[in-house]
Amino acid sequence: MQVTNTILMIRPVGFRKNEQTAVNNYFQEDLDIKNAEINAKAQEEFDAFVNALQAKGVNVVVVNDTKQPDTPDSIFPNNWISFHSNGTVGLYPMFAENRRNERREDILDILEEKGFNIDHTIDYTSAEEEKLYLEGTGSILLDRVNKKAYCALSVRADEDLFIEFCEDFEYTPVVFTANQTVNGKRLPIYHTNVMMCLAEDFSVICLDTIDDKKERKNVVKHLKEDGKEVIAITEKQMHSFAGNMLQVLGKDNKRYLVMSSAAYNSLTKAQISIIEKTSEIIHSSLETIETCGGGSARCMMAEVFLPKTN
Repeated sequence: MQVTNTILMIRPVGFRKNEQTAVNNYFQEDLDIKNAEINAKAQEEFDAFVNALQAKGVNVVVVNDTKQPDTPDSIFPNNWISFHSNGTVGLYPMFAENRRNERREDILDILEEKGFNIDHTIDYTSAEEEKLYLEGTGSILLDRVNKKAYCALSVRADEDLFIEFCEDFEYTPVVFTANQTVNGKRLPIYHTNVMMCLAEDFSVICLDTIDDKKERKNVVKHLKEDGKEVIAITEKQMHSFAGNMLQVLGKDNKRYLVMSSAAYNSLTKAQISIIEKTSEIIHSSLETIETCGGGSARCMMAEVFLPKTN
């Protein structure tokens, strides 16, 4: 299965622009309001987003963040944990020190209480001691059906760690570098999932970010040989988070593509019509979260593929 009906989301209590991630997340910007107001706005956006998902029958497991320790980016759980259909959980090494505090044992307990079966955990977090990072399904895009993993290398996506992940989970690695223009320089995009989305029948991808022609050709080859229609977005659309989307299942196994309103409003009619051939679109305004957090709808959802015990 490429798509799941169950999503884990963390409701923030201290959301703000994380100064530790801003050094290489060029999507983050300042808002000229107090942190308490930023968090209140983020909570409003979060709650509206959860309601939009639940209204379509998506099973959203909402866990409240805790005030201590300080975790301004806890709203993006997909970077520190991944859940797999064989009952395995992956735990990932995080670039920002304050993001490492997001890892919570009790979240596994909450999922087990809800009837999900966790057999074992593969823990990569010791790589932090060597200053090596691989930030979950932010860094890694999984084609779970064709057992391929796509990764744009950056400070937050170490190639050796990615290859180790692929060996452990039995995925074929597809490695490339994706860049964006920052003050006239081409610099690595911090996470693969802001420039690329993988759905069952299509991929939304900013091919313009893959400067190396051979690498670009290779990525397209893999997508096409697996029968995926390639929906190319521009760098401008990517900056509206049009690459940061996730396909989910709603009521009666209906397919939905989830994105922010900014992402939706950046799409062309032609792009929307390709998506709507197989997926209804759910979009919600995430303006505060996107501006301060530098992440969007996809980053907020950790997919739960774990088997049910009952």
